[in-house]
Amino acid sequence: MFAVFRSARKGLRVLTLPLLALTLAACDTLPVTNSGVASGDPVQVALLVPSGTGDGATESIARSLENAARLAMRDLNGVTVDLRVYPTAADASLAAANAEKAVSEGAKIIIGPVYAAPSNAAGRAVAGKGVNVLSFSNNAAIAGGNLFVMGQTFRNTAERMASYAVSQGKQRFVVVADTGAAGAQGKSAIQQAVTAQGASVVGTVEYALSQQDVIASVPAIRAAVADNGADALFLTTDTATALPLLSQLLPEAGVSTEATQFMGLTRWDIPAQTLSLPGVQNGWFALPDQGAASAFSGQYEAAYGTAPHPIAGLAFDAIAAIGALASQGQGDTLTAAALTQGAGFRGASGIFRLNPDGTNTRGLAVATITDAQVKVLSPAPQRFGGAGF
Repeated sequence: MFAVFRSARKGLRVLTLPLLALTLAACDTLPVTNSGVASGDPVQVALLVPSGTGDGATESIARSLENAARLAMRDLNGVTVDLRVYPTAADASLAAANAEKAVSEGAKIIIGPVYAAPSNAAGRAVAGKGVNVLSFSNNAAIAGGNLFVMGQTFRNTAERMASYAVSQGKQRFVVVADTGAAGAQGKSAIQQAVTAQGASVVGTVEYALSQQDVIASVPAIRAAVADNGADALFLTTDTATALPLLSQLLPEAGVSTEATQFMGLTRWDIPAQTLSLPGVQNGWFALPDQGAASAFSGQYEAAYGTAPHPIAGLAFDAIAAIGALASQGQGDTLTAAALTQGAGFRGASGIFRLNPDGTNTRGLAVATITDAQVKVLSPAPQRFGGAGF
């Protein structure tokens, strides 16, 4: 998962397919309200990207998002999108100002920005104007009202992982989380998901984001597992922070990966060199639909000669959803009721839908690592209400 939380890193080691994304997963009929978009007219969409910072990595994200949005526009079932791009420089005040400017210039919906604070500011700026914002953030704390987060949320991942774990007989979980904002949200998501499955969180261990504190947490984690008879250890950390260290030190300290299932809230296969770490072997983590992701990546590389940024697919998804709804020819194409229709959409990484609380649900696979290779244990569902939901 691409975290929109700006995480601290203190001393830690670090097929081309048709554009199926542009069709609805099903065809729910929705009541007509007022959207301000006339049937057949171009849909004016504002894309807020983090360009203007002068930072090369941030500018690359901005380009990749715009490229992905324009890729989605190539096949919208006859719908025309008038895409207008506005910079935010990853700044909340500029995001708010340009969100207001975009609406004054005719935007019917806003996609972006990326980070939580600019996204929240943009949503608030146009909340009274009847315009929805599809942010690329994954921070569920900002979701609600006219602001939807498109990024894969901790709750979504935790629910999928907890469901699978319980189906495999796991009942007693120890949660390990850092003390930052991302760790707190991840811990809460895991606790709720495990409880909802009828299992128990029997212990929680937290650590500060420093190498010293991660190392110091190992005896407490070992004790929490042993004293509570835990059969699953759920980690919120990612490969850029504590995962490499914890996955090495915990087995060395006597936490058996055979007796206690290691599992994570983040991607354990990125970057590729993580796959060779001894501690992550046989661990469980969630993946997007790999067939859909591969198809999107292939289309993007064919069009632009380079791989997409990991979050570029969110811009593709946003345009896909807008195009799918507009192609129905209804008058309420961009209202919250339309955007949250239960059938969902098919996007760059599989099926997804927007929820009335502003969060999203994505169809995820559960995978493991065996001999430094990713193996899918439970495939991503292909429709809502199917396996995995």
